[in-house]
Amino acid sequence: MRVARCEGSIVEVAPSILTADFARLGETLEEAVEAGINWMHMDVMDGNWVVNKTITFGPALIRSVRDRLGPDVFIDCHLMITNAEDSWSQYVDAGVDLVIAHIEAVDDPASLITNLHAADCQAGLVLNPDTPAEAILPYLADLDLVLVMSVIPGKGGQSFMPEVENTTRAFRAAIDAQIAGGGRQTKLMIDGGIKDHNSAMVAEWGIDVAVVGSGLINDRGTIAENLAAINSALGH
Repeated sequence: MRVARCEGSIVEVAPSILTADFARLGETLEEAVEAGINWMHMDVMDGNWVVNKTITFGPALIRSVRDRLGPDVFIDCHLMITNAEDSWSQYVDAGVDLVIAHIEAVDDPASLITNLHAADCQAGLVLNPDTPAEAILPYLADLDLVLVMSVIPGKGGQSFMPEVENTTRAFRAAIDAQIAGGGRQTKLMIDGGIKDHNSAMVAEWGIDVAVVGSGLINDRGTIAENLAAINSALGH
């Protein structure tokens, strides 16, 4: 859901479909759109890079999601894989708007960013909670999005890690300076353990997009009800 931009507000709430019941994925996607959400987050794990060796889904399912939603919903894919530099084009061909690759898993980030832009796709980089912001800052001027992980990718049963605050604020300051200088309006995203009880806190850190999984898609309420709880916590 898009929210009017103001200091400390979340501009987008993007559901992670990884928490959905895949037997009724199409219904869940349509429920999210009907609730006012227009950004979907796709977590791609190849069974190799993440610590718990999880395999999720690939380009075929993403193509089905794009076909179901049509062209107007923004779709990103978060590649938690070992070969993003070799396989990124499959995700572009599947219809994503933005490819986000892990700085820890990419040998030549600059070339990947250039290739994605040449393919008319937005480019993002993501870093793990213990990776310093300095790993991504040299590429910031060319990035459409930076994603800060607030959990360890692929490790189950985790809670939100508030220690990523300094990293998040460092990116916010760098992005604001870049925009003030006439540079790219890079978006700042956070992912991992975001729910209604901590959404206002991360908004105050300066994020633009919050990925929400079980906080939106669960058995306790509809997506619209859960989204309303998040917006209420934000004062919207």
